[in-house]
Amino acid sequence: MPYLGPSPDDDLLRPREVAEIFGVRTTTIARWARDGILTALATPGGHRRYRRTDITAKLESAGSADPQRNARDAVRLYEQGWSIRRVAEEFGVSYGAMRRLLMNNTELRSRGWNENR
Repeated sequence: MPYLGPSPDDDLLRPREVAEIFGVRTTTIARWARDGILTALATPGGHRRYRRTDITAKLESAGSADPQRNARDAVRLYEQGWSIRRVAEEFGVSYGAMRRLLMNNTELRSRGWNENR
């Protein structure tokens, strides 16, 4: 990671803040940084920070500028019978992130077991 020099003009985000924006865990943000999906800067103490402009550009290029619309679309696909894994792949997020999104927006189907047993 490149050294992050002091710059009052930079609006830098912590991994937790970036994770909230994307609706994923901080470990996913760290993995994306290692994989080159996101560009991380290093503080003098070695902590990762992300430029808000980079994150905004990534959201716009991924078509995620409207998270509420994406959530509605994900719910619609899931309710049409798509699996959580397939919906997650369609939106380019992890299975866990998609499962959490769907849990917050619709009732999940059972995993093949009968509740009457």
